[in-house]
Amino acid sequence: MNLAHILARSARSFPERPALLVGDRCVHTYAGLAARSARLAGYLRQNLGLAPGERVAIFMSNCPEYLECLYGVLWAGLVAVPINAKLHAREAAWIVGNAEARLVCVSADLAGALAPALEEADSPLPLLVPGDGHYTRAVSALAIPVQERAPDALAWLFYTSGTTGQPKGVMLSHRNLQAMTSCFFMDVDPVAAGDAAVYAAPLSHGAGLYSFPYVLRGCRHVIPESGGFEPDELIDLSRRVGRLAMFAAPTMVRRLVDRVKRLAADPSGFQTLIYGGGPMYGDDIQAALEAMGPRFVQIYGQGESPMTITALSREVLADRSDPDWAARVASVGVAQTLVEVRIVDGTGQSVASDEVGEVVVRGDPVMSGYWRNPEATAATLRDGWLWTGDMGAMDSHGFVTLKDRSKDLIISGGSNIYPREVEEALIAHPAVCEVSVIGRRDADWGEVVVAFVVLEEGVEGVGSDELDRHCLTRIARFKRPKEYRFVDALPKNNYGKVLKTRLRRMVAEGHSG
Repeated sequence: MNLAHILARSARSFPERPALLVGDRCVHTYAGLAARSARLAGYLRQNLGLAPGERVAIFMSNCPEYLECLYGVLWAGLVAVPINAKLHAREAAWIVGNAEARLVCVSADLAGALAPALEEADSPLPLLVPGDGHYTRAVSALAIPVQERAPDALAWLFYTSGTTGQPKGVMLSHRNLQAMTSCFFMDVDPVAAGDAAVYAAPLSHGAGLYSFPYVLRGCRHVIPESGGFEPDELIDLSRRVGRLAMFAAPTMVRRLVDRVKRLAADPSGFQTLIYGGGPMYGDDIQAALEAMGPRFVQIYGQGESPMTITALSREVLADRSDPDWAARVASVGVAQTLVEVRIVDGTGQSVASDEVGEVVVRGDPVMSGYWRNPEATAATLRDGWLWTGDMGAMDSHGFVTLKDRSKDLIISGGSNIYPREVEEALIAHPAVCEVSVIGRRDADWGEVVVAFVVLEEGVEGVGSDELDRHCLTRIARFKRPKEYRFVDALPKNNYGKVLKTRLRRMVAEGHSG
């Protein structure tokens, strides 16, 4: 039941179809992409001696080699460990070590920083870098057939931050990912052969997970020349390539919509825009629909139930005649086909319609647990249900509206940031006595990080610039605070716990502290 069979199948059925493009230039047909993945798989198994189920980390910026590495790893019966390319090299090295990876596929722009970080973490490993001689030998090796795996065998180890700041490895099996792919066709988009998946968001996350349905249908896969999200480039690609489908964070949708409106651009080259990974406010999606028409679908999921908790269809988003339309476009939709979703109280009992509780989900897409973390697994998977930590309400028609998060997660530009990891980075500075981090709503990014800092007594001359430089030596650039507030003391309760609700109120009311 190896998921790589979908690439082998498409290569047999549509060998000459364009599979992988950079911009509008085809670099591989389906036959070519499958052949390179099969040869890479042969190199991993026969030349390097990797055994079924061993892990291969992928720390790469979006590039054409990403997909051949991902599918080559799966083809070989190994486990892919995609790592966000925006992470600091030290953070990536920690994940490599925790996963006990045997090899790292790393793009040239990241290899120089990763190698010393692996040495520092006492995890020296061979690196496979596209463009060098090692990689050329790997994709020229003797091809092997797709290696069989059990349905519940681990396929993808997805690292997501935890409330303690330590990333947790979400274990996703071949069955989990096949169920996710089936949900895509039933609940998100049916996909036609002429569609083109464009990867403007990181392939290590939702965009990469959503490559599977487009491979299965024999569609085109487009890596922008920039390797990332540039609205003007995407608008140009929509004209030159056409039928673009894209997964995007809400902040990306807002930027694209603003550019389409400013240029008065024709949106007809966009087929489907799937948004998720953060809050999309009602006014924003209404503006998007007015500018680009019924091309939008919303999904709500977590790494633990990848992309598969609820979906808000393009039909619902487009139906302004529905008297409940305004409320529904502000929701995250209804349960996807292969899962059950409930809203429960603290004891696990379902609450009444429109009453707020915690969102729980169960079904074939839900993870088997956290990698070598039985305590976290037991806390999150209870009686067969995944407790998401998200608070929401479900109306009588099954539409779920998220109200708040039970955790202090900050979602900025579609990326998850946990305050604890930022706090731990800042508290390591010798001038910092105490720190507390919260999120502040932002029109462009959804949320931005705000740090309240108490300096050690008598310290002078330490400001935002120095703390920013300090953060950049320890955590990814996107996690660093966008605003520092220097205060004499942090508000606390009688037990010494910092009152983040009061900090949020201070930010909302414009107080400096």
